[in-house]
Amino acid sequence: MTALDHPARHADGPERLPERVPFPVVDEVSRHCLQEEEPETVHIEVHLPGTPDPARLKAAFTEALRRHPRILMREARGPWYRRRYEWELTAEPDVEVVTFPAPERDALKKARTRSLSEAPPLSVSPPIRLEVIASEPAAKAVAPGGDNGSGSEASTPDAPDNGSGSEASTPDAPDSGSVLFLTINHTALDGPACLRVLATAAELYGGQDNSPAAPPLRTASSGAPESAVDVGDAPSGWAPPARVSRGTPEPSPGNGMLVSELPVPRRPKGAPFTVNDQLMVATALMIAHWNREHGARPKPFRITMPVDDRPRSMEMPIGNGTRLVEVPFSAAELTSEAWGPEDIGALLRRTAERTRALKALSRPQLGRGAALLTSPVLPVVLRAAVTRGLRRAAAPWTSTTLLSNIGRVPYSLDFGDAGRAHAVWFSAPARLPRGLTVTTASTAGRLHVAFRWSKSLLSSGDGAHLRDLFEHYLHATEHTEEGTTP
Repeated sequence: MTALDHPARHADGPERLPERVPFPVVDEVSRHCLQEEEPETVHIEVHLPGTPDPARLKAAFTEALRRHPRILMREARGPWYRRRYEWELTAEPDVEVVTFPAPERDALKKARTRSLSEAPPLSVSPPIRLEVIASEPAAKAVAPGGDNGSGSEASTPDAPDNGSGSEASTPDAPDSGSVLFLTINHTALDGPACLRVLATAAELYGGQDNSPAAPPLRTASSGAPESAVDVGDAPSGWAPPARVSRGTPEPSPGNGMLVSELPVPRRPKGAPFTVNDQLMVATALMIAHWNREHGARPKPFRITMPVDDRPRSMEMPIGNGTRLVEVPFSAAELTSEAWGPEDIGALLRRTAERTRALKALSRPQLGRGAALLTSPVLPVVLRAAVTRGLRRAAAPWTSTTLLSNIGRVPYSLDFGDAGRAHAVWFSAPARLPRGLTVTTASTAGRLHVAFRWSKSLLSSGDGAHLRDLFEHYLHATEHTEEGTTP
């Protein structure tokens, strides 16, 4: 969304109310469709080699919130017949945002579980919480809510041999140091915006420059008119896409999650595709393989990809700032059971053409239909009912899954005496009908991947098998007919 560029103005006296900001389109649609069973949360975990001082960290994070005032907000109360939800900007946090839970066994696993099941309330400013999880003795890695979502110990017998010569790790607890664990109510904010606030807190805490690194150079293509963009041989977007086949659902509601650390995939020299394209292809082939194993009929795929055009400097607009595009794959493209270098290379090139074209499209964040749906013509309660009904009706056309690639974390996240971040994980909500999301980021030359799923669709064991398939196909994208990377 387009956040306010000016700082929040607050009451100078008892007669003036705090400033209010109408919900943008993304916030309103999310607010209409909230479910207690599967909260719309985003989680970020930042692993540090040391432990920050509690008083200094609280002071630094609170000051960072003040320097990004758009994060200091709560949902304003209003009559049932109001035509908009509104954010009420506050001068200070309503509650203590930063907490240091007492050390306990499986503390990080429990923090992950909380992030999937307990969203910070929208009625309290700000709608985020930051927990600092202290180090604990190394333990067997497990996924939240299960006992078989670990690293190599959870490898699934029928998963293909990845042949990469490297082990994927699925950490459950820091061997030393601490983890900064952010939980965000996604109705109000997204991961990149909160990471920007955390980078400001790191600079205030450690005194080190946390300015964002320069983004990689790419051919300028933004702002092209929609009619002038060629999406190549992409299949039609009107056909209902494939769903992730049901695995072994768990009896409890909510989301499950598994995190993994992998090498950043290499690319052949001069390759026309990006790491994002490799991640996209690996995700598509992972689900296609999974669906074949479960007897699903081949269907087209569509994978939602958030695109974030915001600057990463202090001027970064805070809120839900990404726009969503859908990358299509035809059923014929993903039916093969034997993927050689030439096949992988051809799929990567086609995917690169589509992603470049889609990123260049100029369109509203959720499309023009959502912008029309949130027009303040009817009372908000009536629009909410219409939105929920349309969401249910449109479920068969919802994309197959969501791949959110944060890319290289642009900030050093240097917390002085607590050290510099050596791993950063994100995860996005995974409600049905998608039921599965994949979120990636890279830090210190490693790829950090979070698999998150609806428990009514998959189990922890299913998540571990999908992780193995993803690693296999991601490694396969390193070797194409352009040549094997050295």
